[in-house]
Amino acid sequence: MTATSSEPLRTAISRFNQANILVIGDIIVDHFIWGSVSRISPEAPVPVVNVTRENLLMGGAANVLHNIYAMGANATLCGIVGDDPMGDHLLNLLSALPSPTGGVIRTKDRPTTLKTRIIAQNQQVVRFDREKSAPLPAEQVRELIAFIDANLHSYQAIIISDYNKGIISPMFMEHLRERLTAGNHTVPIIVDPKPGNPERFRGATLLTPNNHEAELLSGISIVDQGSLTRAAEAILEDLDTEAILITRGEAGMALLEKNKAIVTIPTVAKEVYDVTGAGDTVIATLALGLACGLDFVQAATLANHAAGIVVGKLGTATASTAELLQVIP
Repeated sequence: MTATSSEPLRTAISRFNQANILVIGDIIVDHFIWGSVSRISPEAPVPVVNVTRENLLMGGAANVLHNIYAMGANATLCGIVGDDPMGDHLLNLLSALPSPTGGVIRTKDRPTTLKTRIIAQNQQVVRFDREKSAPLPAEQVRELIAFIDANLHSYQAIIISDYNKGIISPMFMEHLRERLTAGNHTVPIIVDPKPGNPERFRGATLLTPNNHEAELLSGISIVDQGSLTRAAEAILEDLDTEAILITRGEAGMALLEKNKAIVTIPTVAKEVYDVTGAGDTVIATLALGLACGLDFVQAATLANHAAGIVVGKLGTATASTAELLQVIP
């Protein structure tokens, strides 16, 4: 466990409006259906939900982008949406931020990923997904790469938001690494990874798996501090990253940097209503912190405060700079 001064965190927050972040990944529309339950269906032993309202919100990589804008910075989204009404809605949400849409490629080959959650009495009743997770055709990968090649110089950090929907391919990540190396770009790459094909993320600056993902990535069951440290060390060595931040829910976070001791950061959440999108808030805040001069421990501490804010809200939520400044001691 370690403590970090609040002054660098406040200074970084004051610089958020100067930051410009590239968010690459799986774009999702989060559909929330809210209602109440007063009886069980006579047709089957399931609750009958009386719908009172609905929301269509930015999810996945788009929610990462939304978090960045909520904290006063600028960002560009790079990914795929379908040529369908949900794709139209997503682009309308982006234009309202306002965020550039040149990196969002539309396709007739797959629908816009849609996750529908039915919530009654503040409890999720069921979730159903409409998606296609096959790898992208090479032509669409080249379209994404062409956009990145033309705009890479504009960003102070790159976020990879991997929801395992086929966007973040080995071909894509290899090109990104080569492009950064060839151009002598030193911007950090922060990755929220899914465990499948972890070699895709070799050489990234920082990985942010949750506890379960860290177990899958390392092959080590995390049951205590010793196994937590071994798992983080294994991932760090296998994927040659500069650091790894394991998010652990009510147990807080654990940060391991190369050639340093592991640092544990206790949770600051006072009440937990909904963890939907909390990982998106964490990675957005990490990227902004690193882009604005914080070191890994400071950026992780700031991200921990942001996560504590959003888990106290229902639905896909964000944290503002005002809220962050209020909770920093």
